[in-house]
Amino acid sequence: MKAIILKEFGGTDKLTYVDIPVPGISDDEVLIQVKAISINPVDVRTRAGSAMASHLRNHNPLILGWDVSGTVETVGKNVTKFKAGDDVFGMVNFLGHGKGYAEFVAAPELHLAIKPGNISHQQASAATLAALTVWQLIKPNITSGDRVLIQAASGGVGHFAVQIAKYLGAYVIGISSLKNRNFVLALGADEHIAYDQVKFEDAVNDLDVVVDAFAFDNLYKSLKVVKPAGKIISLLPMISDEVRAEAKAKNVEIQYQLVKSNGEDMEQIATLLKNGQLVSHVSQVYPFSEMANAHLQVESGSTLGKVVVSL
Repeated sequence: MKAIILKEFGGTDKLTYVDIPVPGISDDEVLIQVKAISINPVDVRTRAGSAMASHLRNHNPLILGWDVSGTVETVGKNVTKFKAGDDVFGMVNFLGHGKGYAEFVAAPELHLAIKPGNISHQQASAATLAALTVWQLIKPNITSGDRVLIQAASGGVGHFAVQIAKYLGAYVIGISSLKNRNFVLALGADEHIAYDQVKFEDAVNDLDVVVDAFAFDNLYKSLKVVKPAGKIISLLPMISDEVRAEAKAKNVEIQYQLVKSNGEDMEQIATLLKNGQLVSHVSQVYPFSEMANAHLQVESGSTLGKVVVSL
């Protein structure tokens, strides 16, 4: 099968196409013929040598990628949820070695869900790591009536966060560039703040929840607009002791956790996708032969929704 391996960390030139054997599966796994792969910032950062690089550097061959959608080829003897021919999707083996950049992927049964028939493989692969991040980290902290600020609301995680926050009954304020205003409002946001026109910390206050996409010094700005006893959900782990101390003084809770592969959560997301309550916006689809270009697009930081690679 065709696969993309990473012989060493660095630029997109380190993504190398090779022919390797189709992987075997354990009794609890299924073999997926991959139809689409979602590309995330963690893919890009790991390729460059950060993020998951320290966890994966001893794997040989090292194959990036965790978000896949495709068709079940074969199943292990203990698998009961799926059969050959089923279309499935999921985030596979995160934080481990997902091996998603390949024509076939061995995936644990417990990391997958049936792909809804009303969406494409491209849309399904897009609704994996990004949507799971919202479901596992953001959703538990939002209740109906909350005033919620979502930074990077037009991006991969952000565009799912807007939709799920509205689904939960929140009043949603989305931040993006002015050019993406209509996109964010169409997702269901009640208000929009254009970061290239105004500082968000000057435009809003008294918030119950802030979804902070940038961490570092941006967390101080988030602290200015969240009310006492409110919450900041950081999408990045860079939370300094100084920020934590300031948050404690204001009685604000700052949370961060890594998303984890979870088939039951994927099934919940699948239901929302099937019912039209959640929509994946795929802005660009690249062929497998242009994985480098997909990485460069995500690396640009200007992607609307999600970038997907199709096989």
